[in-house]
Amino acid sequence: EPVDPQRLIYNVASFIVAVTKLAQTNLRNLIGDLQLDQALTSRDSINASLRSILDDATDTWGVRVKRVEIQRIDPPADVMNAMHEQMKAERTRRATVTEANGEREAAITRAEGQRQAEILAAEAVRQREILHAEGQALAVRELAEAERFRRETEAQGEADAIRLVYAAIHDGDPSNDLIAIKYLEALAKVADGKATKIFLPADTSTALGSLAGVAELFTRPGPTTDAAD
Repeated sequence: EPVDPQRLIYNVASFIVAVTKLAQTNLRNLIGDLQLDQALTSRDSINASLRSILDDATDTWGVRVKRVEIQRIDPPADVMNAMHEQMKAERTRRATVTEANGEREAAITRAEGQRQAEILAAEAVRQREILHAEGQALAVRELAEAERFRRETEAQGEADAIRLVYAAIHDGDPSNDLIAIKYLEALAKVADGKATKIFLPADTSTALGSLAGVAELFTRPGPTTDAAD
């Protein structure tokens, strides 16, 4: 867009030729700084950069560059082949990287899953051992409680038996003969036991002395009956 016709006429001999060469030169510089695939896919950024360069360069000619549009890029055949090879290699590289990343992520996922499985298995074993230990402890406590109850019951029974015997003896006012007989029965039970030694009380001789009276109980003649009866 001309903004100063005087400068446009006097500062440049042929504006069309000059601006064409200027555009070609700067376009080569811009494309030379890009990768081949970028040059084919970055037309908008190339257009913007080239418009800014041309607008600054043509200011002395009295012209304002408002828009630049690259319709197509037609590099030579060898360049096109090189571009295709480069693009193919780039696609292969990206595919390889993508595949490697996928395998790495899959390996990480598998390892994490294995780790979680091992943690869960270890926790299950720990809980099972805790429950087993608690069950054993409970069983031991119950056995101990049962044994304690048995002993208490036996002791209570023996105590009750002793009290009953004592009460029977006390209330029955037994004779010395009866006591001697019970003493003999007790000695017989002791002798039948598995003990190899029997300790007799110090007054055994006294007690045995009374056994003569017990023997007399068995040798006394029974009561006579009157023939007249």
